[in-house]
Amino acid sequence: MNNNCYRFKVGDFQCMAVSDGFHTYAPPDFPPPEVLLFANASHESLMSIQPKYNLPAPWTEWVSPYICLVIDTGKYLVLVDTGAGGLADTTGKLLKNLRDENIAPEDIDIVINTHGHPDHLGGNIGTDGNPAFPKARYFISKVEWDFWTSGQAEQKLEGHSKEILLNTARKNLAPIRNKLDLVDQETDIVPGISTITAPGHTPGQIALAVTSKNKKLMCFSDAFLHPVHMEMLEWYSIFDIVPDMVANSRRKLLDMASADKALVFAFHFPFPGLGHIVRKGKLWHWQSIKS
Repeated sequence: MNNNCYRFKVGDFQCMAVSDGFHTYAPPDFPPPEVLLFANASHESLMSIQPKYNLPAPWTEWVSPYICLVIDTGKYLVLVDTGAGGLADTTGKLLKNLRDENIAPEDIDIVINTHGHPDHLGGNIGTDGNPAFPKARYFISKVEWDFWTSGQAEQKLEGHSKEILLNTARKNLAPIRNKLDLVDQETDIVPGISTITAPGHTPGQIALAVTSKNKKLMCFSDAFLHPVHMEMLEWYSIFDIVPDMVANSRRKLLDMASADKALVFAFHFPFPGLGHIVRKGKLWHWQSIKS
């Protein structure tokens, strides 16, 4: 398996998971991974699931993939999220990896930003200050746009990451305004690709349902950052801006994916971020296509 690109099909749609690189979350810049990912979990609860998920002990760092998604519907070439750009030396690999697959920035017709965090829209704008995908229409939810552009984020966000979050959003949203469509509620972006409201990680995060020839792919974005979250729906991360909405959005997405027997794509899961939802009793579990 290519560690940068992975091609697959959803019905008649040609799809590809594309790496933008990875980022290492570790002290002193971030809390220990068990706090960062499972902020409200007790130590005893974490210890009880550690063997099942092979969590390191001690867990000193979380190395997270950043995986974008390309969907070729035959009429539109759609890119879901643009990666982190120059956030770190290990990120910003999206454009190179696309070119290696013979996809130029000018080939992209539509860019969907699932939400406004740096690792999902940090590649919207090139080093020249212009849209990195010059012929594309950009899409983001209206709730998300309003959060990052109306002063709400300044009031809501806390902690050492606040300025990075705000500055990246300002840099990568304002220059695309005249190329941007705001998504209100749940709607079709193009035939076969529809939005699903999934607030919690951010106020206006959207997930996606991709459907072709009775086959379905669901893009979960950051509703789940780690496979543990599929079992422990109430455990939220320090990055979840509206934590009291997290569990309901997760439950909604899992129910939909299970009912439709959908392939699932998760941005931060081990590459290529693809798998299925398996229910065992009352609990949900992640089954990677690599397992």
